[in-house]
Amino acid sequence: MNLPNKLTIFRIILIPFFVFFMLFEPELMRYRVIADVIFCVASITDLLDGNIARKHNLVTNFGKFMDPLADKLLVCSALICLVANDKIDAWIVIIIIAREFIVSGLRQIAVEKGVVIAASWWGKWKTTFQMIMIIVLILNMSYYFAGTTFGTVMMYLEIVLIYIALALTIISMIDYFVKNKDVLKESI
Repeated sequence: MNLPNKLTIFRIILIPFFVFFMLFEPELMRYRVIADVIFCVASITDLLDGNIARKHNLVTNFGKFMDPLADKLLVCSALICLVANDKIDAWIVIIIIAREFIVSGLRQIAVEKGVVIAASWWGKWKTTFQMIMIIVLILNMSYYFAGTTFGTVMMYLEIVLIYIALALTIISMIDYFVKNKDVLKESI
């Protein structure tokens, strides 16, 4: 098994530990910090595995399948934990997760027709803001510093990040459909 695939498996192995620290004693800051560190490490492996695979020609079918699955498992786990901890509304998480399923379905249809849908800039911005949003929400600074100026600033930052991530989620989904409408026309 090559290094990129090992990194992908490592990311999947980190998810239960991340969930444990998110849900066990969620009001304790030390557990939030541990969960955030685990999430950041897992996110970094996501950046590394793809870059290493492409740079050293280590792309495998296993990696093509497991890498995006590991990404979705990590992000969905984080978002669901944040709903459980009352840090983000469930309807927002439903839209974000639904977008992932919809775009994955579009990509599957395209693959069956011999078309590869590459990640768009909108999709990359969506991913970036989702990761930043999740990292900030996990730390829960607005809760720990409630009643202070810093706590208020963090509360507004959390809200802004949530709505930017939501907007980019919707925009990127629309972008994928507009750019690949021909793939869908042939399927209907």
